[in-house]
Amino acid sequence: MEGLSVVVEDLASLVRILVGFFLARLHDCASVAPFVFQHFAMCRRPLLPAGYDVSAHRTYSERERGSKSLSSPLGPPACDKDSKALLFIEEMTRKADAVQERVLGEILLRNAKTEYLRRFQLNGATDRDTFKSKIPVVSYEDLLPDIQRIANGDRSSIFSAHPISEFLTSSATSAGESKLMPTIHEELDRRQLLYSLLMPVMNLYVSGLDKGKGLYFLFVKAETKTPGGLLARPVLTSYYKSEHFKTRPYDPYNVYTSPNEAILCADSFQSMYTQMLCGLLMREEVLRVGAVFASGLLRAIRFLQLHWQQLAHDISAGALNPKITDPALRDCMSKIIVKPNPELSKFITQECSGENWEGIITRIWPNTKYLDVIVTGAMAQYIPTLEYYGGGLPLSCTMYASSECYFGLNLKPMSNPSEVSYTIMPNMCYCEFLPHEPDAPAVSRDSPPPLVDLADVEVGKQYELIITTYAGLCRYRVGDILQVTDFYNSAPQFRFIRRKNVLLSIDSDKTDEAELQKAGDNASALLQEFNTSVVEYTSYADAKSIPGHYVIYWELLVKEPANPPTHEVLNLCCLAMEESLNSVYRQIRVADNSIGPLEIRVVKNGTFEELMDYAISRGASINQYKVPRCVNSSPIVEFLDSRVTSKHFSPAPPQWNSERR
Repeated sequence: MEGLSVVVEDLASLVRILVGFFLARLHDCASVAPFVFQHFAMCRRPLLPAGYDVSAHRTYSERERGSKSLSSPLGPPACDKDSKALLFIEEMTRKADAVQERVLGEILLRNAKTEYLRRFQLNGATDRDTFKSKIPVVSYEDLLPDIQRIANGDRSSIFSAHPISEFLTSSATSAGESKLMPTIHEELDRRQLLYSLLMPVMNLYVSGLDKGKGLYFLFVKAETKTPGGLLARPVLTSYYKSEHFKTRPYDPYNVYTSPNEAILCADSFQSMYTQMLCGLLMREEVLRVGAVFASGLLRAIRFLQLHWQQLAHDISAGALNPKITDPALRDCMSKIIVKPNPELSKFITQECSGENWEGIITRIWPNTKYLDVIVTGAMAQYIPTLEYYGGGLPLSCTMYASSECYFGLNLKPMSNPSEVSYTIMPNMCYCEFLPHEPDAPAVSRDSPPPLVDLADVEVGKQYELIITTYAGLCRYRVGDILQVTDFYNSAPQFRFIRRKNVLLSIDSDKTDEAELQKAGDNASALLQEFNTSVVEYTSYADAKSIPGHYVIYWELLVKEPANPPTHEVLNLCCLAMEESLNSVYRQIRVADNSIGPLEIRVVKNGTFEELMDYAISRGASINQYKVPRCVNSSPIVEFLDSRVTSKHFSPAPPQWNSERR
């Protein structure tokens, strides 16, 4: 009875508060919400009967919220806009399954009359069960005939009731061409929404970011047009060229040193040069340094190593390098380089002329608080180099996205790279998960696998991501392998493990085993006139060089020792391999200069036998041993390098043109 009287007493108090709130609203007074929260914070007696076990009766989401608040030791959100963003994250993750159900219903309702959904006789159904029973799990190759129709000019509603606005290019297909992912204009709004959540979360962990600028090296890449006239370009190029980016409102937490004209300049040299120059001129204002990928930031450091003298000269003279010829860029830079600054020029010369570049980022930009780059997945190979140049600055990974869709963000952006997990935002698309078991039979459309919903994944397990998007992709296999690490509210958090079937990657390129094998076969054909063949091979993505490059280890069988293949021929083998790789690799190698020349290292005879002995000594089964087609273990790389007899590089870039067939 005593507990009940407490409840009645405090309920009466609550009624008085609510009445006060109502009266305040009538008189247009300030919200009384803070007083309500203060009342319950100060109340010394519970609002439930004595002995009631609150924790035992809280929902899963409530238990999670109790232990994982978005608050931090830094205190409350930095501004009102941040509060709204953090509240949005809470609302979306608190009822993730309900949000997912709503998203699927919206997608199926709006696209009900599309050719693709009618093909599988969905008949306007919007419920999960019907959707899962009738719509197959598909790969890009399954959708390619329909995508090609759109690319060739078919404007009927094939995938989406909304017009396809452009194609976003992704990793290459088995035919060597980049994938074309159809998108609609409103997807820009969804991408902008996710971007708007990043700084409010970061502000919980790093204070004062509104007091300076971000030095971000951002670039547009070559775009093409399909035969039907639609643009085909990378997702970031699409975003940077959109009005969402170009006319973005001023935000003190998102001020860049680079002007739009520098970011949007298609010439990679002019773009990099002016972005670096702006960063140097504003060195005291820079609070964070970044690029999209770790490889991009390292490319910027390498650019500084090669061009610091020219940059220092421009600063000393107060004039722009004549190699910068883009009219819009020159006009823009004339407002930034307003007078000579010999003192800054001298400082840059002192810092960059020496041999020791350790900590160069913190030396040139002393107020930098962190490096903002993706260092998960294939980019993890760059962490040691970034730590060297960054002088121990934290590495922050903020978001998880792909050409197909933007998925989620890192709620602990200052965590160690090895501990980064991304929280899936359930409003971005409808997500399903295929349990990933390496030895499981291949998935086919005729034998649909049991997929797991977003809210039902299990901590510790790995899954392949399957998505259904507003742009019309249905149950599409993205190819990302993710591992569930935890939940935030009812939304799962994932660690990115790898891209499925990807063997080598330096930048945004992705090369699988079949493609590498084909490239090797084409290159080894040049050895036939020397009666020489490739006995065995493996590969390695060398991230220590800047830019990184592919390394191929070859063990050769030379049947006529008096007539071995020459150094020049082996160099041509490197070029032949590059010519055989996909268009994405060749574009990055030729147009972007983000990948260095491919290298072949010839090893001594018997090297791969010794490699097998090494693996067996480490516990591998002799009956099941297979030569790894890619190695990333330092001891194995060191072992292979100790057996190298000669090194060879591609003598020229491979052929690439921006026209789409």
